[in-house]
Amino acid sequence: MTSRPEINFKLIVKFLGILWMILSGFMALSALWELVDPADTTNAILISAIITFGFGLSAYQLTQKNDHKNIGKKEGYIIVTFTWITITFFGTLPFYLSGHIPVYSNAFFETMSGFTTTGATILEDIESMPKSLLFWRSTTHWLGGMGIIVLTLAILPILGVGGMQLFVAEAPGTTPTRLHPRITETAKRLWFIYFLLTMLLCFILMLGSMSFFDAINHAFSTIATGGFSTRNDSLYGFSPFIQYVIILFMIISGTNFTLHYYALKGNFHRVRNNEEFRFYLSVIGVFTMIFTFSIYLFHNTGFEQAFRDGLFQIVAIITTTGFATADYTQWSEFLWFLLFVLFFTGGCIGSTSGGMKMIRHLLLMRNTNQEFKRLIHPKAVFPTRLDGKTIPSEIIYNFLAFFFLYFLVFLLGASLMSVMGLSFKLSIGAVASTLGNVGPSIGSLGPMDSYYNIPVAGKWLLAFYMLLGRLELFTVLLLLTPTFWKK
Repeated sequence: MTSRPEINFKLIVKFLGILWMILSGFMALSALWELVDPADTTNAILISAIITFGFGLSAYQLTQKNDHKNIGKKEGYIIVTFTWITITFFGTLPFYLSGHIPVYSNAFFETMSGFTTTGATILEDIESMPKSLLFWRSTTHWLGGMGIIVLTLAILPILGVGGMQLFVAEAPGTTPTRLHPRITETAKRLWFIYFLLTMLLCFILMLGSMSFFDAINHAFSTIATGGFSTRNDSLYGFSPFIQYVIILFMIISGTNFTLHYYALKGNFHRVRNNEEFRFYLSVIGVFTMIFTFSIYLFHNTGFEQAFRDGLFQIVAIITTTGFATADYTQWSEFLWFLLFVLFFTGGCIGSTSGGMKMIRHLLLMRNTNQEFKRLIHPKAVFPTRLDGKTIPSEIIYNFLAFFFLYFLVFLLGASLMSVMGLSFKLSIGAVASTLGNVGPSIGSLGPMDSYYNIPVAGKWLLAFYMLLGRLELFTVLLLLTPTFWKK
């Protein structure tokens, strides 16, 4: 009597096929912009969509008779990791086949940056790109922000069987809050809020005299905390009204989407009393004050603009959105250093932002404070609490392991980039920015520059780091351990 294999590869291939078919539909939608701005990209986009759909349909048909529908932990990790890798390979096709990004390594870097909502770009003249490709570029952000897997769970209830494993694999640091007993209903609520915020922002931006094309693209990028813009100078050329609106929605997007659900239900005290949210706003406030007065006093800038530029750049980096209204590489190196520190923050857990997340910093700060108390009173018990609840030690250990692994991976990446010939400043900046899914970095990789001149090997490494950051290290690195593949 033979036992069933521990890893159900047929199930994995079947799910990947479904995801590829969904991706092909969004890809085909981008071709509609040819009706508004003809640029001879229709064939490239539609061929890309057909290729993607063909692979997806073939994978689904070949495994359709698979009897086992439950998703185990290992299947969840494999599905999530290979989803992000494969959709990036398919997502490069419109750029590559159209000839607008003719070097495949550049197309892959741009697409991985899109899906992981990093926002780092190799494009040196964004405004010369056809609208259809710019829309596809922003669509990769929007799909990656909430997650194409979460979307699939929302629209295909059959995938809800074991769907929690996919949630955990996408955000291994904590268990996501269920908004409904069924995980598919939770996914629907999250995507509804995500869609609602996107449409609301698009409408407000159009009220601010932004064209529909610019508005929808920037709405996609903002709510996904991505950072791809339709302009070479990001949001620098737009009005203060537009910039303040984007600031507000970046803050909203960097907030736990569970809190948005509570707010829509009128449960505002859950929002006000959330300690991570208050800590998140406090960090933004403190750094904004420092930047405002530094820019105002030392950079010959009016107070309102100093406040707006400081606040915008702080929020863009903390939420890992990566937009810019000023070239912060022209500021003092003291402000450079503070911005570099912010590369290691991130928004709230359960948001679309990348980075290390505020909850990890907050809990480890509290745990450190408790350690001081334990040294003085070794027999006393000092639990670490958040929102009035005791945090299990297992979560603290997980966070400690995450911090150690995060900085180990960062140091390894910076070392490899320096071996490729990059300076110390560019090496640490590029790795910190891509691992944190921030986008723009420091030095010649600043917000008004691109990653075009990074060596080919460096682009592949940084693309891998974007994936590591988006899936919070453990999901990807776990697949590289021999233990994972043992029965």
